[in-house]
Amino acid sequence: MSSLILLPSYAEATAEYDPVIGLETHVELGTRTKMFCGCTTVFGAEPNTQVCPVCLGLPGALPVANVAAIEATIRIGLALNCSIASWCRFARKNYFYPDMPKNFQTSQYDEPLCGEGYLDVNVDGRTVRIDIERVHLEEDTGKSLHVGGATGRIHGATESLVDYNRAGIPLVEIVTKPVTGTGALAPEIARAYVTELREVIRSLGVSDVRMEQGSMRCDVNTSLNRPGDEWGTRSETKNVNSLRSVERAVRSEIIRQAGVLDAGGRIVQETRHFHEDTGESTPGRSKETATDYRYFPEPDLVPMAPDPEWVAALKAALPELPRVRRQRLQESWGLSDHDMESVLNAGAVELIEETIASGASSDGARKWWMGELSRRANESGVELTDLAITPAQVGELQSLIDDGKLNDKLARQVIDGVLNGEGGPADVAKARGLEVVSDTGALQAAVDEAIAANPAVAEKIRAGTHAAAGVLIGAVMKTTKGQADAKTVRELIIQRLS
Repeated sequence: MSSLILLPSYAEATAEYDPVIGLETHVELGTRTKMFCGCTTVFGAEPNTQVCPVCLGLPGALPVANVAAIEATIRIGLALNCSIASWCRFARKNYFYPDMPKNFQTSQYDEPLCGEGYLDVNVDGRTVRIDIERVHLEEDTGKSLHVGGATGRIHGATESLVDYNRAGIPLVEIVTKPVTGTGALAPEIARAYVTELREVIRSLGVSDVRMEQGSMRCDVNTSLNRPGDEWGTRSETKNVNSLRSVERAVRSEIIRQAGVLDAGGRIVQETRHFHEDTGESTPGRSKETATDYRYFPEPDLVPMAPDPEWVAALKAALPELPRVRRQRLQESWGLSDHDMESVLNAGAVELIEETIASGASSDGARKWWMGELSRRANESGVELTDLAITPAQVGELQSLIDDGKLNDKLARQVIDGVLNGEGGPADVAKARGLEVVSDTGALQAAVDEAIAANPAVAEKIRAGTHAAAGVLIGAVMKTTKGQADAKTVRELIIQRLS
């Protein structure tokens, strides 16, 4: 049906409808063992080698709660300005998934560990407060692998394999309240929120929040309504696994829903799968309600009553949070609010900070990460952190420029080599013969050739119009394939024509 619907532009969709978004973010905690058993949580082990009777849900096996996971969840709640429950408990969430060995998930329902918090984000020059409804603790599921098909999904696959290593890993779910009044900025606000949340959790050291490995995943809820009407029916785009995709998923869903509504259709409450290659989503399953899950208190675990003194001590020991740290860095780097917001949205704060720590100036570090490297990341459809170049290498690149051994044009060629795995910047520059030529003897012939080829320009320079030297400098740069030192070339030209 969707192929028959004429989709509006994004501007048309947001001019006619008000979007309401909500985000449910799942974060795997970096504890040594699983949530309710002693199995290790190391990523990448052979399938089904990190399991035991407890996380497999075998008869007679009893769970024991992981206190390190409880502590990490409380710290996340405190960092998100949540209140910490004085008493809460686990519940059984009943549903059938082939990758959930117990056929229920030990989670929290109406009595979460943390609730009623907020996180502020900066978007388009204004601060937007995202209200947090709850932060609760549960266990992750296993992982299904569908093989024999073209898409990697169950439809069209010839067989499915299940790896239970991930089943039982401590998982924190952070649920926002509905976010309204965002208008056309809804996709950017969604991305800014997940970006900020990832930075907060990373600063706490409780998870590596590596979205590409699934240790941080986001479910994006989106609905549309005409101004003044009640909120529309929402869809839930599941397991979005990159910051860029969070933004794209909201944008594409706004366009899709607007097209359905414009055509007189209705939005179905369902889960949807986002496709990285097309930027679109396809239907998953009809969305269950809380009643469908048949929650009831977990009989094998006692309730939790965090000691207020313990909670106070955890709060006092929180590290410098990203928002405070960014304000400090912004002042140190001399950036405007707009420039700092751009750095944050690009996910480049730590990259720039580490590049400066390797010896680069703040301007040099920001120039490369926010310019050439951001462009390459966007063209490749990846995050900056996924590029095959490190902050130390960018610092080395800038050092070569500062020493006069490279110019910006040559540096971009060096970046090509680094990204291709040819080595560090100095090695690439040497192997490719890309160093700047500043020897006056080697450049003099090219300067004379440029003067001879441009007599009118040469006369202007002789007459005192030194600004015209740019034409001759460009000619020399072309002759030397960009390897001439522009400053030296200019000096030679002025000297020759004075």
